Amino acid sequence: MSKAFTRENDASPEDDEDEGGNSLPAGVKNYMTPAGHSRLKAEFDLLWKIERPSMVETVAWAASNGDRSENGDYIYGKKRLREIDRRLRYLSKRLENAEVVDPADRQEIDQVFFGATVTVLDDLGTEATYTIVGIDEAEPSRNRISWVSPMARTLLKAREGDTVNLMTPAGKRELEILEVRYQAVD
Repeated sequence: MSKAFTRENDASPEDDEDEGGNSLPAGVKNYMTPAGHSRLKAEFDLLWKIERPSMVETVAWAASNGDRSENGDYIYGKKRLREIDRRLRYLSKRLENAEVVDPADRQEIDQVFFGATVTVLDDLGTEATYTIVGIDEAEPSRNRISWVSPMARTLLKAREGDTVNLMTPAGKRELEILEVRYQAVD
């Protein structure tokens, strides 16, 4: 097959926009906590200052060895370099559009906004606590939910003592908001 019909780059330009399935709604700020912002910044710095220069050095060394078509170090190095560059573009866009909101600085109110830690009681009698964080910080295993998730959307702007309805694949569930607090997110 002719080289004209093959793709050299494995990544399409759209990959930068939605890496890991974390897309923002159009025209919306990228809210995140200070801890989430510092984690993204640390990853960007690691890739930019350490991993990328090291990989460029490896690719240059591999290229100097001669035939590039069968040079595994060169082929892998170029592929890894594309992956690093794609991640750097993604992180750069996320950090550029970041709106850092520190929940610890918010005065204590009983209404749910970004950064709130909310304790709810569902209609089955199960109590759970969720922290509403940025898209890039969501960790369901730690009950940290993205502010654009269906659960967070249901809770936003509700107050302590309110009962809200959450639509799930299993049907409608009622959640009673027991407590709303604002604290630093680690």
